[in-house]
Amino acid sequence: MKKFAMLTVKGAVGLLPLSFKQKLKQNAQLTEFYSRSLQRSGLFYGFPSKKKRMAMYKHYLKLQNQVLGDKYASQTESNKEKVNLVVVGTDFLATTLQNVQRYSSQIQQVLVVGKVTASQYENVESVLSFSQAFKACSAKHSTLFIKSGDTLSEFALNEFISAAQQTDIAYCDTDEKNQKGVLTSPRFLPDWNPDLQFSTAYVKTGVLISPSVKDMIALKDVSTIAQLVAAAWQKHSSITISHIPFTLVHSENSIKREQSELDSISDELNAQTSAISNFSKHQNINCVLWKTPSEPLVSLVIPTKNAWQLVKACIDSIREKTIYKNYEILLIDNGSDEEASIRYFETLAELPEVRVLNYPGPFNYSAINNFGVKHAEGQVVGLINNDIEVISPDWLTYMVGHVIRDDIGCVGAKLLYSDGRIQHAGVVLGYGGGAGHAHKYFPRYHPGYLKRLAATQNYSAVTAACLLVKRSHFGAVGGLDEENLAVAFNDVDFCLRVRELGVRNLYCAEAELYHHESVSRGLDISPEKAARFNRELEYLQTKWSHVIKHDPAYNPNLTLKRENFALKTKEEQSVLLASY
Repeated sequence: MKKFAMLTVKGAVGLLPLSFKQKLKQNAQLTEFYSRSLQRSGLFYGFPSKKKRMAMYKHYLKLQNQVLGDKYASQTESNKEKVNLVVVGTDFLATTLQNVQRYSSQIQQVLVVGKVTASQYENVESVLSFSQAFKACSAKHSTLFIKSGDTLSEFALNEFISAAQQTDIAYCDTDEKNQKGVLTSPRFLPDWNPDLQFSTAYVKTGVLISPSVKDMIALKDVSTIAQLVAAAWQKHSSITISHIPFTLVHSENSIKREQSELDSISDELNAQTSAISNFSKHQNINCVLWKTPSEPLVSLVIPTKNAWQLVKACIDSIREKTIYKNYEILLIDNGSDEEASIRYFETLAELPEVRVLNYPGPFNYSAINNFGVKHAEGQVVGLINNDIEVISPDWLTYMVGHVIRDDIGCVGAKLLYSDGRIQHAGVVLGYGGGAGHAHKYFPRYHPGYLKRLAATQNYSAVTAACLLVKRSHFGAVGGLDEENLAVAFNDVDFCLRVRELGVRNLYCAEAELYHHESVSRGLDISPEKAARFNRELEYLQTKWSHVIKHDPAYNPNLTLKRENFALKTKEEQSVLLASY
């Protein structure tokens, strides 16, 4: 009912003359009320209707075929490269083999992992394992793995063969077919995202292995394509894995297969790492807890000015709910002048795990946190806002397990507004021309796009409202940028600089906390704040233009106008595909 009412209001506002709307926007209280009403209505995370989504996707496929058709128009039968095709499983096998007959000139040989008699299918070799499949494949050609029941789009093999010349492993976007054979459920994937693979097995069909790395991959215990990719990367992290942002495979999916893929990833993790993978039936994902050989000291840096009630709720929740106990709290007082806050901070200073440090001078978020880290004693540093409140007792256990991994940089948490909606679940570069929070305003228990709200994974950046990082990494990049990013985007810039050290940043979905952002911070509506925000946005846009142009944790076919992972509009699709 609330959503319908806001749709009516939003539609009415859209009909108002532009000059009148501009005048209304000058009223800060009215603007804030309208914005918050929209947020609470759910319109900010709502998707287009299924009919509209599929119309947009149908348009996308048409444009894709036009682009790829033009790209390979001059290719003749005589100069086409070939691939080995390995079909995994025997369910709906006839559908796959009938489809690939159209591309026989580009297929060197077809192998099926599963029991198939020679009389059933001609020119098809049956093998019982991935190892046997690789041994039987021609060594001169790349090998494409798909699941039985899958079919290839018209230019799929051309794109895969082209990608094989530039990478060791390539995978593509996919969609699914319903029982009537109608294409549905497009799956627009990010670039290679190892921790998302561990959580969801998101790369599970349409995978090309180049001849150069075939012999490097041990396949003794591999049972699914998802595990094949994870195993290859786990054992040889120098392998390049590339994403083709086109829908090249139409998949025959099932819950039974999905469970098998997640189980195989779990087996791979438990066999090769110090991780513990627990399957979540509620969200149908792997929840991966990385074990620590010891419990390193974590220094939690909390800046504040006054706001003793928020600070009390924050620190009380940390002390009372957190299972991980080896931490210290550094409260950085930025010139508090309220008597009640000053008295409370004096009582905090008496606690053995809390230190209260004074930082006088104007508010500069970057400088205050840098000051706090200089006084930190922990191997791990945690940047915590004063309006954070712990929900899950094992939040720090999960986050520390990730942050001490050699290949991980910054680790962020799942943060909720006071009413339970998502405030932060990873940062995407490009939203609004700068950066924004993935799945913002979604309900707490929503799985998100392709389960990406519920799953731990790699993002280019995470918010510093709750961020863990090795102290060595913090020092290696010189901390937060005090000069250029005093208030906004300093965490995004920091994460991107940490990423340049050769590590991955990570959103930890198992670490849930409240971020009462609306309580502690108002909107930047004053001319001074607006001017400062625009300067810092321009700095981010200039320095990190290449990441804003293409965030590897996102997909170029998804919109940047909203934070809900919706497909680009027809107009946006035309602009994007024209650039290829």
